[in-house]
Amino acid sequence: MLMGSMEMENMRAETVGEEKVDQEKQMGLEENSSSNQNIKNKEIRKQKKRRYRFIPRFGCMRLDDGVPAAEQPDAAGGFDVEAGCNGRNHLPTHLVVMVNGIIGSAQNWRYAAKQFVKAYPNDVLVHCSESNSSMLTFDGVDVMGKRLADEVISVVNRHPNLQKISFVGHSLGGLIARYAIAELHRRDLMSKPGEENGEYGEDESHKSSLEEKPMGNIAGLEPVNFITCATPHLGSRGHKQVPVFCGFYSMEKVASRASWLLGRTGRHLFLSDCDEGKPPLLLRMSSDSEDLKFISALQLFKRRIAYSNAQYDHLVGWSSASLRRRNELPKRRSLLKNAKYPHIVNEEKSYTANAPQEVSLKAKVARRRTSEMEETMLKGLTRLSWERVDVSFKGSMQRLLAHNTIQVKTYCINSAGADVIQHMIDNFQQ
Repeated sequence: MLMGSMEMENMRAETVGEEKVDQEKQMGLEENSSSNQNIKNKEIRKQKKRRYRFIPRFGCMRLDDGVPAAEQPDAAGGFDVEAGCNGRNHLPTHLVVMVNGIIGSAQNWRYAAKQFVKAYPNDVLVHCSESNSSMLTFDGVDVMGKRLADEVISVVNRHPNLQKISFVGHSLGGLIARYAIAELHRRDLMSKPGEENGEYGEDESHKSSLEEKPMGNIAGLEPVNFITCATPHLGSRGHKQVPVFCGFYSMEKVASRASWLLGRTGRHLFLSDCDEGKPPLLLRMSSDSEDLKFISALQLFKRRIAYSNAQYDHLVGWSSASLRRRNELPKRRSLLKNAKYPHIVNEEKSYTANAPQEVSLKAKVARRRTSEMEETMLKGLTRLSWERVDVSFKGSMQRLLAHNTIQVKTYCINSAGADVIQHMIDNFQQ
C-alpha cells in the first residue's frame, strides 16, 4: 500500500510538472505571437506613414490622368512642378511663376500648378514662389518685388532650356509680380550681351545666342501671359475698395490709420507711404519712372488678364481687381453663368482706353485725394489692353470665402474655384 501511494504521488508530480511545462510553452507562444503582432503593427504604421507622407519633399506624384509630375523643392522653400520624364517628350520651355498673396505661401498654388502641368505636360514648368511667404509679406511691395525677381533669375539659371515666361499672382501677389517684372526688365536692359545672368563667362556660343535675343525680355525670356486674381491694383484706401468696411468712411479712415499693423505693405496698400517725398508706390507703379519702367514691362506681355470677384470678396473690391471705374462695372442682374465654367459670369476681351493728359504725380500726392490717386492709377494701367474675367460664387456654400476660392487656395474648402482655374488654363497662350 505504501509503495502504491508513493507511485501515485510521483505520477501526480510528473503530471503537474508536465502541465507547468505546457503552460510555460503556451505562455511563451502567446508572448511570441503578441510580439510578432506588435512588429506587424509597427510595420503597418510605417507603411501608412510612408504612404501619406507629404509629397513635395520627395518630388514625385501622379496626376489624375496618369501623367507623373515631379515637384522639386528649391533652397528658398518654393518648388517647381513639371511632368515627370515618363509623361513628356522634351524639356518644358515655358516658365509659369505663381505668386501668393499676403500671409500666403507656395502651397496655396499647389492645385493650380498641378492642373497646369496636367494640361501642358510637354511645355510648362510651374514655379510656385516662396520668397515672400507668411510674415515676409509685410516687408513692402518693392522689397518683395526685388526678392521675387532674384528668385525668378535663380529658376531661369537652373533651367537653361526655358524660352518663355508668364506670371500668375493672387491678391497682393499680383502687385508683387508687377514690381518684379519692372525690376527684371531693368536688369535685362542693363545686362550686356554675353553677360546676361552673369554666368556665361567667355563661352562664345552663349554670347552669340544671347545677341540674337530681342531686347524687351523679362529675365531673358519672352513674356507671354500676365494674370492677376483678386488683386488690389488700386490699393485698399477708401471708396469701398475693402468691402468688409461696408463703405463706411469712419471704418475706412480707422483702417488707413492702422495700416502700420501690416508693416510697409500696409502703407503701400493704403497709399499712405511717402518715402523721401515721393508719391505713394502704387501711384508710381501706374507709369514709367526713371529707374523702373512699370508700364513698359507690362506692355511686353502678349496678354494681361484680370480675374475679379463680382461678389462676396470681403478684402478686394470689384473695381480694384478688374481695373474699372465703379460706373463701368457690369450690372449684377446682367451677369450670366457660363455653361462650361459655372462661376465665370462675364468676360470682356482686351481693349485700350484712351487716357487724356494726366496731372503730374507730384500734384496728386500734394493733394492726397483718394479719388484723384485712384483715377491716376486707372488711367495709367488702362493705357494697356486688359482682358477682364468676372467671377461669382453666388449659390455656392464657399461664396463667403470668395477671395481664396478664386485661387483654390485649399481644395477641400475652396474647390468651387476649380472651374476658374480651368478657364485660366484653357485660355492660356503658349
